[in-house]
Amino acid sequence: MTSLPAAFGRHWQLAALCLALCLLWSTPVVMPLKLLLVLFHELSHAAATLLTGGEVVDMHITLSQGGQVISRGGNRFVILCAGYIGSLAIGVVLFIAALRTHADRAIAATLGAVLVASAALYMQGIFAIGFAAGTGAALIAAAAYLSRDVNDLILRLIGMASMIYVPLDIFDDTLRRAHLDSDARMLATEFGGTTMLWGAAWFALALLTIAACLRYGLGASSNIAWRPKTTA
Repeated sequence: MTSLPAAFGRHWQLAALCLALCLLWSTPVVMPLKLLLVLFHELSHAAATLLTGGEVVDMHITLSQGGQVISRGGNRFVILCAGYIGSLAIGVVLFIAALRTHADRAIAATLGAVLVASAALYMQGIFAIGFAAGTGAALIAAAAYLSRDVNDLILRLIGMASMIYVPLDIFDDTLRRAHLDSDARMLATEFGGTTMLWGAAWFALALLTIAACLRYGLGASSNIAWRPKTTA
């Protein structure tokens, strides 16, 4: 059986990154990451709308970490479930891709392009458009000019932040404050059950997904070797 110190030594960078995120979570330093995760939530609603035959009328986020998608048509059940589940899925995919592939630059550029496209096609409001387009442009620039290892770290940071944010957000919006007009409350109103029932189901699913992600993604060692910038 692997000892705890040995396991920590093989994953100390991720442990340090997680500790830093937790310590800085309530500070302005992490605010851009939280806003990006709110954007992922709304993008997931929008994607579910489009994939089920609906139309996205409006999408925006606010500096206070709020967001909304106004849509017509589509599968309402899938759309309401997509926010938390989809944003977590995006984070998990980015995290695993960073740990298990060498396509960090391509993934960062693709994510950046999606954000820029969403700003151009669906976002409303100066702040939402500016944040989505600016973040997308920054990711594209990182993919073009920074090393693969730096892009790897960026994807790890976004993925880990998602795995922290989503279950906390589910708990806060649907279990601790079940009276809020959340996705879970709308789902309960339209399809039955209670806000807390849907929130508990999403919360459990989020924890199971994160556990599976860590089990599969970490591997023998997750530490970045920091290769020279010229390495592909």
